[in-house]
Amino acid sequence: MNEKFMTKYITLLGLATICCALWGRAPVCIKLGYELFQIQSSETMNILLFAGCRFTLAGFLVVAGYSLIRRKPVLPGKTSGKAILALALSQTAVQYLLYYIGVAHASGVKASILSGSNTFFSVIIACLIFRQEKLNANKFFGCLAGVAGIVLINMTGAGSDLLSLDMSFLGEGFVLLSSLSGAVSAVLIRRFSQNNDAVMLSGYQFMTGGLMLIAVALSGGGQLTHVTGKGLLLLLYLALVSAVAYTLWSLLLKYNPVSRVTVHNFLMPIFGVILSTLILGEQGIFSMRTVGALALVCIGIWLVNHKKKEA
Repeated sequence: MNEKFMTKYITLLGLATICCALWGRAPVCIKLGYELFQIQSSETMNILLFAGCRFTLAGFLVVAGYSLIRRKPVLPGKTSGKAILALALSQTAVQYLLYYIGVAHASGVKASILSGSNTFFSVIIACLIFRQEKLNANKFFGCLAGVAGIVLINMTGAGSDLLSLDMSFLGEGFVLLSSLSGAVSAVLIRRFSQNNDAVMLSGYQFMTGGLMLIAVALSGGGQLTHVTGKGLLLLLYLALVSAVAYTLWSLLLKYNPVSRVTVHNFLMPIFGVILSTLILGEQGIFSMRTVGALALVCIGIWLVNHKKKEA
């Protein structure tokens, strides 16, 4: 992959938009998947089995497709094991264990918007913990604006009740924790991809993380009893979403700073809210509170990405 091409902003914007458009549909498709496979929100192990099958299949698709492109089997390097395991845990096993349970207990609109918090977690972790970037005023106030958007979308009531938060730990709480895990994985991808093939890492970490989820689900009695053709097609689609989006995202992170890439996550809640409203019939996009939350998220993203012109 040409570094000059991948660092051009038009390339970054185009590929990031594709990724976020695909991810924006994920909460909607996951909820549809629960309906097709007749999985209830209380059936945690069945939910994890569904997720594990998706990501194991996604990993196979990435490795198989990349092997065809390179005309030889793509295998992990001798020193890639640690990177694959770290990414499998943070990006797939832990992140999606939390995410799939959270989506089952939260609306598609809220899940989509709260997933945008990944941007701000990524900036903070990259700047303050891994020291990959400097935390300036724009990034700091951008993060505050994003947090304000997250708080606003969870407010209910009016007047004195406005400050009460409509937020469940198993729902919105798990989605937020999932975003935190995803932010850690973004920083790790940036680090590990400097010495490893980013596409190879993406494929094998998906397979490893997916098999971890399947193992946990099966050990807890998880099963998919209602399997239909439509359900399998949706599962394949979700696997393709992961395979395409995360591979492109990993390549962007390899050649660009974390904040420059993850800042485009604001597109994901926008796509998600629109699709949750149009497909699931959730009353989200027409709410002034939702619009306000999206506006704050977008302002935060703009601040993080804005560069002052030198005098």
